[in-house]
Amino acid sequence: MPTSNRSPVPGLFLGLIVTLAALIAYTLYITWQISGLRELQNTTAARNRKDSLQLLRIQNDLNLIAVAMRDMLDNDEPYPLTAWTAQFQRIRSDLDDALRVEGQTAVVQQTPEQRQFLSNSIAQFWDASDRIFVLAQSGKESDARAQIRLSLQARQAGLSTAVARMLVQNNANEEQAAAQVGQIYDRVQRQVYWFLAAILAAILLTSLSMIQSNRKLFAQIAALSDQRSELAQKLISTQESTLQYISRELHDDFGQILTAMGAMLSRARNRVPEESPLRAELQEVTEIAQTTLEKVRSLSQALHPVMIDEQSLENTIDAYIPVVERQTGLTISYEKSGVPFPVNGEVGVHIYRILQEALNNVVRHSGTLQAWVRFRFLPKALELEVEDHGVGFTAKSAKGGIGLVAMRERAEILGGSIEYAVPIEGGSLIRLHVPIEAAEKHGR
Repeated sequence: MPTSNRSPVPGLFLGLIVTLAALIAYTLYITWQISGLRELQNTTAARNRKDSLQLLRIQNDLNLIAVAMRDMLDNDEPYPLTAWTAQFQRIRSDLDDALRVEGQTAVVQQTPEQRQFLSNSIAQFWDASDRIFVLAQSGKESDARAQIRLSLQARQAGLSTAVARMLVQNNANEEQAAAQVGQIYDRVQRQVYWFLAAILAAILLTSLSMIQSNRKLFAQIAALSDQRSELAQKLISTQESTLQYISRELHDDFGQILTAMGAMLSRARNRVPEESPLRAELQEVTEIAQTTLEKVRSLSQALHPVMIDEQSLENTIDAYIPVVERQTGLTISYEKSGVPFPVNGEVGVHIYRILQEALNNVVRHSGTLQAWVRFRFLPKALELEVEDHGVGFTAKSAKGGIGLVAMRERAEILGGSIEYAVPIEGGSLIRLHVPIEAAEKHGR
């Protein structure tokens, strides 16, 4: 089934943009709500408390005036009415200041008529009090007390009632502000829950989208990896088939031709007299033919180990190790252990190629002239180790070397594993592990 190649990046970017937009919008909303709450608290709650304090101050001044008027009407007092002039002046000064401050901090919306009525009532009260003190100064204290009873006390009571009403309005306004604050808190709390739910939903949808996209990407990567492995295995199989064909051609055709040439040259040399110079030349040509035959056979063996098909992998390695030592000058310590079992066919070829590549790496890259080869027949597996104490693997070669990749692919073909390690003494260690079931399966 074809898979979609559409990139998940645009969808993820869209989800990120939506999430950020929601976060910014919610931040602005919360900021607006907090600003409104702060405004409500500053302009209503705080000012309302200040206004109530001033109203209580006014009420206290009015009560002081009422007490003073009661004392002025008490006949037991030995003082004349003019004795209260200074007290009234102090109260009047404090009352005027309290009214001024209250007018600046008042939150309750009062009509101009209400403000004018309060101002006129206070002005009339002080005018009346001034007339009373004028009567008292002129010696008409009885008339002054009568004015207090008839006019001044009534005006004071009216002012006290008006201030009490303003206090009641302030209390109602404070309760209303508290209710509004509670509504704002409730609304913000609900919005927080909705926002968290929306964010969690967005995260969930984005996560599900990422999981789905990752699953598709991993599936594509797995398919590409399988295709790459299959292609590598086909290339290796094609390479082995080609090398086997060339090896057989060299061994059968060219080998037979060179063998026939050597026999014909030997017969011709035997027919030439001993003292003839031609006999020595024929001998030299015969030796050249024999040397060429040996090189062709060696090349044929290198291209495809025919001995594996004719004998076994064990015998092929036994014969191969001395050849490598002779050709490269490398000293190889070869160890075999375990009970041998037959390893032929494709499995033997792959193991032999891995050994070839590992020893080639030692010769080319290790910088040492000594190596260790260990061939183990285990009860349920076959192990091959090639160790040297030279330069060792570099990070680049361990990941991307062609030879190492080829060895890894051959190990996968065999159903085994290959490990690239560093021994305690330094250098490199290549360990191949092939389960016996896989060896038997590929050997059939």
